[in-house]
Amino acid sequence: MTDIKKILIGVVLVVALIVFSGATFTIDEREQAIITQLGKYIRTIKEPGLHFKVPFVQTLHRFDKRILVHDATAVEYLTLDKKRVLVDPISRWKIEDPLEFYMSVRTEVAALARLEDILVARLRQEIAKRTFISFIREEREKIVEEVTKEGNELAKRFGIKIVDVRIKRADLPKEVQASVYARMQAERQRIGKRYRAEGDQRAREIRAETDKEKEIILAKAYQEQMKLFGEGDGRATDIYAAAFEQDTEFYSFLRRLQTYEKVFEGKTTVLLESDSDLLKYFRSPRAPVK
Repeated sequence: MTDIKKILIGVVLVVALIVFSGATFTIDEREQAIITQLGKYIRTIKEPGLHFKVPFVQTLHRFDKRILVHDATAVEYLTLDKKRVLVDPISRWKIEDPLEFYMSVRTEVAALARLEDILVARLRQEIAKRTFISFIREEREKIVEEVTKEGNELAKRFGIKIVDVRIKRADLPKEVQASVYARMQAERQRIGKRYRAEGDQRAREIRAETDKEKEIILAKAYQEQMKLFGEGDGRATDIYAAAFEQDTEFYSFLRRLQTYEKVFEGKTTVLLESDSDLLKYFRSPRAPVK
């Protein structure tokens, strides 16, 4: 009888342990959960710690509480000016309402499919409002803000909150890249030719202006030179006249010496008559001036 009691006690303990383990569970800080009873919602659990439920009757459904990242598939869109663009978005999202999430999509895989549908639709609508150039250059930040705001409103019915959306890459489809690059190259070459033509024109204008200024400077310098020459000649004439007035004979003698120096320099041969006036100082240095 004692052995039977021990067996019964052991069975009771095992059953109690099974019941206790089925009635208790823990939620960590990364999780949230809901409890259902025979498919009916009972309560939501968001606080971490030890919790209880009715074993075998109530079911625990765990969901991630962290911010999740979804790297969507790149999709081709059409801009306002009918340009095709390949956009690869990335989004961050979280399960905001576990009950709504459970009732609408249940799993993260299904939630990602719904989320991608929302983002693709909103991106298509926003990109279609803008030209290709404005989308690439300046409107990208505004687009993702609008997609995040309006997409978040649509995602609420699935218990999802879209934290933010970013465009990881925006590019042209491969089949049109070559033609677009060729047009861009031709446009850059046209702009380069225009700049070079404008530069050449400006260079010619600068050279013409410089030549004009040079001629003006040279003319002024020549005018100043002639003025100085005239003043120098006048001054020399005054000096010569003053010297001549002081001693006309000596002045004539110096002038003849200067003439001899110029006439007889080098190996020049000069034939003159013996009574030439030019040679009078060779005949007699004190010959009077005639």
